[in-house]
Amino acid sequence: MKNRLVLSIASLLFFSYLASAQEISDTSFGKGLLNFTAKDKSFSIKFAPRMQTRFQSEWDYDGENYASSGHNFLVRRARIKMDGYAYSPKLKYKIELGLSNRDISGANQFNRNTPRYILDAVIMWQFAEGFELWAGQTKLPGNIERVVSSANLQLIDRSLLNSKFNIDRDMGIQLRHQSKWGDKVITREKFAISQGEGRNITEGNLGGLQYTSRFEILPFGSFAKKGDYSQSDIARESSLKAMISVTYDINKNAVKTRSNLGSYMFLSNGDLFETDITTLFLDAVFKYNGFSLTGEYANRDADRIIAFETDNLTRTGDVVAAGSALNVQGSYLFTNNLEMTIRYTDVDFKEITGLSDLRQITYGLSKYIVGHKLKVQADISFSRKDGLKDNIAFRTGFDLHF
Repeated sequence: MKNRLVLSIASLLFFSYLASAQEISDTSFGKGLLNFTAKDKSFSIKFAPRMQTRFQSEWDYDGENYASSGHNFLVRRARIKMDGYAYSPKLKYKIELGLSNRDISGANQFNRNTPRYILDAVIMWQFAEGFELWAGQTKLPGNIERVVSSANLQLIDRSLLNSKFNIDRDMGIQLRHQSKWGDKVITREKFAISQGEGRNITEGNLGGLQYTSRFEILPFGSFAKKGDYSQSDIARESSLKAMISVTYDINKNAVKTRSNLGSYMFLSNGDLFETDITTLFLDAVFKYNGFSLTGEYANRDADRIIAFETDNLTRTGDVVAAGSALNVQGSYLFTNNLEMTIRYTDVDFKEITGLSDLRQITYGLSKYIVGHKLKVQADISFSRKDGLKDNIAFRTGFDLHF
């Protein structure tokens, strides 16, 4: 499997090089390692590898002192992204492959016990003015922190709200629409119908489908350089910009503890426990002259939070991670492209789940050398898990994105 993947990537690079002889354009750093369009304009492709490496260390509080609980170096993300258009500029595509251990983990009987290399494989068809139809595997239109690329984060990684409540990627179709009202106001509607069990599931979809709706309003017009989907105000908005959004998701007959994420809820006979899981997100982004503020609220509930055997009396031990979370993140980018960021996250699980509530505050420092394409970051987090030890975590690393 790995040899085939390496061979495929090598072949892709070779043919991309041959094709690049046709017409090469816009190949400066940060805009793709290979970026070209066919002479007859029948297709285009941008090939852009990226990586994120980091060092992290943690200390737990034992009641009197903080003691080291471990440290390590890791390649958090190593990915290859290809995008462009085929046949017509109105028919776009995106393919993204993950090569790090965190990207390919999660093999099970529902994906034929194979590594999960594919992150995105989606086509996007602009079939009418303001309308796009998406088909394939990609991110669902969920909370803003999740749909912002990991390449464009202003801290080392996303918040606890995202790790506990996001709805991530799935396979299905999406309908997206955008309208402009007057000189500035923009609204967007996004609807998705997906398999409901996450990415790379190839068989055994025993539950129902997942339905996601997201509405966005930009009252002061569009952000510069798509800043609504990129953290920090690198573009230094000359006037106040804002995006306010709401997302509602229902996963019918879900079989995982976190909607389309988490662990499968198996019964003793090998069947799966099913329940309807709903997730609500409210989020807002504000940017002005180097200042950036993001706020998110998440709430998850289920028809049946506790998983039971077929007798409806015996607990299986699985529970749906139902509860709510609040995340607030603010920053200022100095004129030398050094940024200071602070984030506060509060996670409250429903008491019936038996899960521990979480509190975390994170202080971050970032140096943008070539925007998000080349940056060095560090942050320190102070966390508290109810009933357990306090924790301090330090992380530092760099991003390199062609």
